[in-house]
Amino acid sequence: MTIAPIEPALNEVSVFMEDVLQEILPEPAGPQARVIEAMRYATLEGGKRIRAFLVLQAGRLFGVDRRALSRVAAAIECVHAYSLVHDDLPAMDNDDVRRGRPATHVKFDEATAILAGDALLTHAFALLAAHETHPDPHVRSDLVLRLAQSSGFGGMVGGQMIDIGAKGTLDDIGQITRMQRLKTGALITFACEAGAIMGKASTQMRHALTNFAQDLGLAYQITDDLLDVGGDPAVMGKAARKDQKAGKATFVTILGSERARAQAEMLANQAAAHLDVFDEKADLLRGLVSFVVNRRA
Repeated sequence: MTIAPIEPALNEVSVFMEDVLQEILPEPAGPQARVIEAMRYATLEGGKRIRAFLVLQAGRLFGVDRRALSRVAAAIECVHAYSLVHDDLPAMDNDDVRRGRPATHVKFDEATAILAGDALLTHAFALLAAHETHPDPHVRSDLVLRLAQSSGFGGMVGGQMIDIGAKGTLDDIGQITRMQRLKTGALITFACEAGAIMGKASTQMRHALTNFAQDLGLAYQITDDLLDVGGDPAVMGKAARKDQKAGKATFVTILGSERARAQAEMLANQAAAHLDVFDEKADLLRGLVSFVVNRRA
């Protein structure tokens, strides 16, 4: 797959979302200021904002107002940030570095990090439920429902639970795929679905984006697994070989690096094919597919 000039568009979204998140996150004040500071620390100034990019680009396909889309994108970034804060805790992955700086529990403390994650999750639902996100209450309700499904026990949290309890027990590609569709793919899928929900898209269009997102999510995770084995920690902003040290099964441990890379490329091409129904309007999403499988961080 040819690499598209996607970096300028990603950078623009990153800057745009930084402004949006600065606005929608509360300012530290009062006796609870410390937890708000931790929320902002975990969410601002970091990450590629790929999930936000997916929301904005999927919504653009259906002419949805960008400002409204930005609130949904911010909600997803809050959920993603909360998941990283909790993943880094000693009881979970026990990581001290995130995005090239101290993890939230290291910068503050474990109790504050837990509360900051809780607050980010609940703030996400407040954003979706607000009238400013969409005038139709049925659309807002659908967004809340799908985010709950994508981030809870049937999605991201469920995938993380399987990962925690599966050390040494996941031994085939089907099991790994199922886990990662929940742990990584569910939130990416919602990011694509959200734009279609807000644009009241047809079932065909919504399914096309869902299928695109599921293949993209797996390609993203396989690339993550490859980077964990061969990536540069200085570039990634986090430690390498974490999965190997923890004894976790990954796409790379099951398939080997060469076959895993081929699988990521196959999924990338498959993801791009799902966008044919949108013609050239989806070119930036196609460019993101190439970016995901060729990234170095």
